[in-house]
Amino acid sequence: MIRTDMELKELTNEICEFIREQVENANAKGAVVGLSGGIDSSLVAYLLVRALGKENVFGLIMPEKNSNPKDEKHGKLVAEKLGINYSIFDITPVLVAFDAGGYVLGKEFDKRSDGNLKPRIRMTKLYYEANKKNYLVSGTSNKSEIYMGYGTKHGDLGCDFLTLGNLFKTEVRQLSNYLEIPREIIEKAPSAGLWEGQTDEGELGITYEKLDQILNLMEKGKEIEDISEFLNVSIEKMLEIMTRISSNKHKSIPIPMP
Repeated sequence: MIRTDMELKELTNEICEFIREQVENANAKGAVVGLSGGIDSSLVAYLLVRALGKENVFGLIMPEKNSNPKDEKHGKLVAEKLGINYSIFDITPVLVAFDAGGYVLGKEFDKRSDGNLKPRIRMTKLYYEANKKNYLVSGTSNKSEIYMGYGTKHGDLGCDFLTLGNLFKTEVRQLSNYLEIPREIIEKAPSAGLWEGQTDEGELGITYEKLDQILNLMEKGKEIEDISEFLNVSIEKMLEIMTRISSNKHKSIPIPMP
């Protein structure tokens, strides 16, 4: 999946054209993006500015009391480097209003309910700002995350379009290098910032590089046993990945109706 500079240039142009089409078709004026300080949201911001101009992009940095301070620093770095308008909105008081565990005395943090609450609060703020400006909300999830269901329904998966939705995480890194996103952002461990010490690869139990190789071969119709042997990945890990993809499919399909 290694791309040449020419291919990355063409990819950039294709994504920028896609962004312009989404905004124009909705009769919107621009786009809002949540700046988490991570590589995905940073790349989305860079692409939005290329497609729409910095005056038509708004960034939202939404920390809470347990956030890694580097995330806010990196969000501001991207916004200021691109010259876009942005604001910082601390979601801690909203978490307290929800009586969320870990934020209210005596309430223990629950990874499922309290962890998912954070991206849902952030999604609401993104849409609030987008509605005020007649902007669209650009999602920041990539293809690897979508396959694995690694996102919160009606949270970070709630958006008007997915700028990186057809790029594996390894391709996100390639394009980020090509567009010269700051090295400190590209090189830091990917994390959704849902709780202290949380990392994407730690939760998934596999590196993105290996996961993307598996997913790429699956897309090409290769059998599980062949992928297992070719990539030296155990059948148990392959079945674990397949089960996760299947059980999380509901996150990436239309809402069911009778």
